[in-house]
Parts: sequence; C-alpha cells; structure tokens
Amino acid sequence: MNSIELSLFSSRIEAVCEEMGAVLKRAAFSPNIKERLDFSCAVFDARGALCAQAAHIPVHLGSMAYAMADIVGACAWRDGDMVILNDPFVGGTHLPDVTVIAPLFAEATLLGFVVNRAHHADIGAATPGSMPLSTRLEEEGVLIPPTRIMAEGRIVDEVFEDLLRRIAGGAESRGDFAAQIGANRCGLERLQAWLAQLGGAAFTAGLRELNAYGERLMRAVIADLPDGIYEFTDYLDDDGQGLSDIPLHCRLQIAGDGAMVDFTGSAPQVAGNINCPLSVAAAGAYYVFRCLLPDYAPACAGVFRPVTVRAPAGSLVNARAPAAVAAGNVETSMRVVDAVLGALAQAIPQRIPAASQGTMNNVAMGARDHRPWSYYETLAGGMGAGAQGGGLSAVHSHMTNTLNTPVEALEMHYPLRVTHYGLRRGSAGSGQRPGGDGLIRQYEFLAPATVSLLTERRRIAPWGLAGGGAGACGENLLNDKLLPAKCTFDVCAGDRLTVRTPGGGGWGGRQATTDDKGMD
Repeated sequence: MNSIELSLFSSRIEAVCEEMGAVLKRAAFSPNIKERLDFSCAVFDARGALCAQAAHIPVHLGSMAYAMADIVGACAWRDGDMVILNDPFVGGTHLPDVTVIAPLFAEATLLGFVVNRAHHADIGAATPGSMPLSTRLEEEGVLIPPTRIMAEGRIVDEVFEDLLRRIAGGAESRGDFAAQIGANRCGLERLQAWLAQLGGAAFTAGLRELNAYGERLMRAVIADLPDGIYEFTDYLDDDGQGLSDIPLHCRLQIAGDGAMVDFTGSAPQVAGNINCPLSVAAAGAYYVFRCLLPDYAPACAGVFRPVTVRAPAGSLVNARAPAAVAAGNVETSMRVVDAVLGALAQAIPQRIPAASQGTMNNVAMGARDHRPWSYYETLAGGMGAGAQGGGLSAVHSHMTNTLNTPVEALEMHYPLRVTHYGLRRGSAGSGQRPGGDGLIRQYEFLAPATVSLLTERRRIAPWGLAGGGAGACGENLLNDKLLPAKCTFDVCAGDRLTVRTPGGGGWGGRQATTDDKGMD
C-alpha cells in the first residue's frame, strides 16, 4: 500500500467512526449525549489494537486503547454479538461511562471491532446524576461486567430489561442504550460494505500498515526530544473525605525514540473517589504525546507503542478494586495531563503551554420523587497560554472534549433556570501571553433537588510557565455562600447555585500590552 492508498484507507476508517458518532448523537434521548456530546466512537482490530477514532473524548479513547486487548481476550465472540460493560477495573473508566462493543466478521473470520462509549447521567447511584461523594465502587451505581446484550443480531431482552430495572433511568436510559446499539450497527454496516469491495486480507494488511506508520511518526517525534529525566509534581485539592494536597508525581524519561512515564511517588489510593485505574492515567499520558504529533497523524495503537506508562499498584492512578473512582476519570485524569505537561515543559519549554483549568467542574443534580429527573454536566474554563499565543476562554480542554449544554436544552428538560452565564472576567493568569478566562454559570432551582459537586482547582491554582501568572482558582456558591470543592446537598425551589470555573495559567514574565493581546 503506497502513501496515497494508506491516507485514503485511514480517512475512510475514520469516517466510519465519525458516522457512528453522528448516529449516536441524533438517536440519543439525553441532553448529556445529544447536546454535550459526552461519547466516543472507535474501530479496533481483531486483537484489540486501536485503529481509528473520531475526534471525541480523549479520556474515553485513550483508556479504551490501553485496555481493549484484555477485554477482547476475555470474551468468546460470535457474529451478531454485542457486549456491554462499565467496570473501571475491566477496561472501563467510571460507572456512568458505558461501553458497547460489537465484533466485525467477514466470512466467519473475526477482523475487528466497532466500539462506542457514552456517559449516562443516571447509572443507578444513590444520588441523582450518579456522581456521588463515594468511598467504595458499589456506591457509584450499577456495575456491569462484560455482558452479552445482543446475540445473533437480537437484543437479549432479559439482560436489557434487568439492566434498565436496576438503573431505574426510564425512557431516557432506554433510548440512550438503543442509540449506542444503533451506532455500532451503523459502523458494522459501513465496514462490511467496504470489506465486500476490499476483501478481508487487504483490510487486515491496511490496519497493520496504519499502525506501523503511526508508530514511526511517534518515534520520530520522541527522537527529536532531548534525552533525559524530567520530573514534576502537581497536587489535587482534596478527596472529599478530609484528605488534602494530594500529590501526583510524574517522572518522564526520554531515551532515543522511546518515552517512559512513571507515576511512582504519587499518593496511595485514597478514601474518596478521585482514584482511577491505570487505563485512565495512561489515557492522560497518551493524550499529551498525541498533541506533539502533526495533524495528519492517524489515531491508532501504533502511535502509543513508544510510550510506556507505569504506576505502583494501589496508588492514586493505579487503584485496586473496589476503590471509588467516579471523580478519577474526570478530575484526576486532568491532573495527570498537568503533571506530564509540567515534566515535558522542562524538555521543550517553547512548545508546552501553562496549565489549563485542570478540572471538569462536575455538576450532578436531580430528584427521586414522583417526578424523578437526573442531570449531569461538566463546565468549561480557561485554557493555558503558550509561547505562540494566549489561552482561549471558556472552553473544554485536555481530557474532556464536550460542549457546554445550551441553556435552552437545560431549561426545556429540567426544572431549572439559568440566571447567569458568561465569562469570568479577570480569572486568567497574567503574562506576556495571558491565559484564558473561566466562566460563570448560575442555576436557579424551580423544584427541590439534590446536588453533587466534584470539582478541583478550588485551592491549588492552575500554574503559569516562563514567569507567567497562575489562573484564578474556581469557586462554588449556594445562595452566595461558599461551598467545598466536593459536596452533596439538598436545595429548595428558589435556591441558586453558582459555579465560577478556573482561569488558565499565563506564559511569560511580562504583563501583556494591548498590542500583544491583539496579536494572539
């Protein structure tokens, strides 16, 4: 396969992932999926190696790339099957992220898999939104080990109905699961039509060449980095259970065309739910190195082969079951990125930006009364500045690639009113290149509800680089009273919750002038 043929092959398989995502978005019932786009789609080869992905959510896709091979090897696959799972210690991230896997067969030969992962706002946890202040995995909702939800092309009704009964999510959950199944069916149809023209042998050879090409690109990028050992420690605010200033240490070793990312020295796993499985930590490390590649690089397993990730078992970023992990996927993954970027900035300071907001600002809410509802969203913040330009304001960065839910969708579906939504002026870190501003979002409750907040960078600010200033810490307030970073509380009709998200760190030690800002 020549370079043009390989480029066409890569583009076509990526287009399948994009179409899967379009189907999932349009068929889903919940605003969490159809408006925030909290989902990801990918194609894997028969051994579970990532071959293509849409530009969806890095923490979903990186963790799947790390763990898929183990999932593939644990199941006996048949044509027409689909397997569902959310177990964080068997290839998942946290319980709300539910993965649906379908094998791709051609003439009775297994050639690969189509996969999608979507966040469900209700997965059966004790608190609405399924992001509780948990201390054990079972408190976070329904645990789904790898389970066949389709067999011979038909939904296994007893499995599907039992799952819906345990989640108690109603029509919204039913619709979202059906959308995930439909997205995989679309992917299979497109790949099978392509295989009818291309042939199974050529398809497998193309996947192999694509991964080899991705590996060559990454090795060339790493080979251009200066050899050495670079270390950086960042800290999480707290675990929601009384422990604060929790270290996350990265020791980055660059040697030739390979890189080792070692998290030895990070905190042991904690009582709160900021722990994460190693697959989530690997996703953060992979993401940082993926950002060093040119835009045309394929998103495949070969890209990650030169990067080795290690962490001690039983640590914050390689927790043992049944550790609570609800916030590890969303908050600790962001700090992993900050720690790896902090180490890499010592090697290539002109190419690495200051810290972005470093949190997803998780807001979960709802009610369990006669008119139950459950909602979850993440909020954008400031992006870190770099040598080439200032940070963007009010954007989702790094391990999240979702959108802010439109006010109209939020108010149409739930007993909420958004009374303030705008930029948090003055929250950006100063410097020659200023960081981006966070945002302010205020909710007025129109009915009683229970709210859970899982947020970070409320005490330890997003750092600047090259003398740039730190971004402002975030703030959570209920009726103007300051709240902890992680908390659960009840509200009455008329109460107002305000979330002020962090700004991004600045770059460079000189305060930007008007002319500088105009150049960004």
